[in-house]
Amino acid sequence: MTAKHLHILTGINRTSEPSSGSMILAHDLYRAMPDTHTTFLGRNPVDQAWSAAFDQLITLSTTKLPQGPGFDLYVDTLTREVGALIEKIRPDAIHAQYLGFALSLAVARTAGSIPIITIAHGPDVMAAERDVRERESLHAVAAASAAIVAPTSALADRIDRLTGRRFTDRLTVIPWGIPLGYARVRDQPPGTGPLSLVHAGRLDDNKSTITAVEALALTDQPHHLTVIGQGTLREHLEQRAVELGLRDRIQFEPFLPRAELWRRLPDFDAFVFTTRGLEAFGLVLVEAQAHGLPVAYSALPGAREILGNTGVPYIPGDPCSLATALDEMGRDLRRRKALARAALDNARRYDITNTSRELRELTLRITSENGTPVA
Repeated sequence: MTAKHLHILTGINRTSEPSSGSMILAHDLYRAMPDTHTTFLGRNPVDQAWSAAFDQLITLSTTKLPQGPGFDLYVDTLTREVGALIEKIRPDAIHAQYLGFALSLAVARTAGSIPIITIAHGPDVMAAERDVRERESLHAVAAASAAIVAPTSALADRIDRLTGRRFTDRLTVIPWGIPLGYARVRDQPPGTGPLSLVHAGRLDDNKSTITAVEALALTDQPHHLTVIGQGTLREHLEQRAVELGLRDRIQFEPFLPRAELWRRLPDFDAFVFTTRGLEAFGLVLVEAQAHGLPVAYSALPGAREILGNTGVPYIPGDPCSLATALDEMGRDLRRRKALARAALDNARRYDITNTSRELRELTLRITSENGTPVA
């Protein structure tokens, strides 16, 4: 039997490069999706190596404008541009990345009979929880969607509550994944003594890197922490490390492309995850585990759903709780080795090929129910 060939239109209203988790996920997701032609809507400049995952990449020309006085006019202009593209491309289905953001609003207004499957990423849900207008936008996109995909049941439940449980039957959970075949495990087994720790991600308030910095000042053992990433709180974090007398125990490094980060991960003893608010999935958790690193993680509902007992939970935003977790991990070598094995086993559950297959199957079902003929 010949496989059905899908034409999917998707896109993210950002520079077309691997600059964020959603952009990296989109690259991996559609590159791994079989029997699919993908047209991606993005923005200049375009990273040619990154864009190779898509059959076609179209750059949007409407000048981007965030929420504010001119936002409605911006969305109207973007809607006209997107509507013309949809009419020209005529995809089988549209994957709207983010609930309620401008590009998804434009798609919701112009898709017509083409089914929309919306993929929630976390920042969209956080924005809707903070702001009434963002929440109205999220509701509008949810109402136009045939299905709403979330990577964890924890995020799906937050969306369900935000929308007054009006779209419960449209929500489905498809865990995200990574290309596991590229991960490697350290050659040498972990040793005793203070831990060499790594934290990677945006340096902002929600990621709460400050929890790791302040935890190091409370540990019984002189663990060393490498912080990899950029963000608005970088200078504050560096100053706080100096104030706490940790200049020699905390090293700050700039953002690294994923290939370089993955090359570095096996050099460390453990990974520290510090997000204290909403985290849609936490791909970096799986990335660390896929490289054999034990993970100390803030016990958010989504993170617990992904890791369970394969990591070491602590109270979100609590440096003392994290310090205790790190010292216990440092003292118990046998447990750390067991955590490394459990990490590798757990990571195998999150292969990007599984994510792509499940999303494609959902799309085929939706298009079939919608009566859309698929080649």
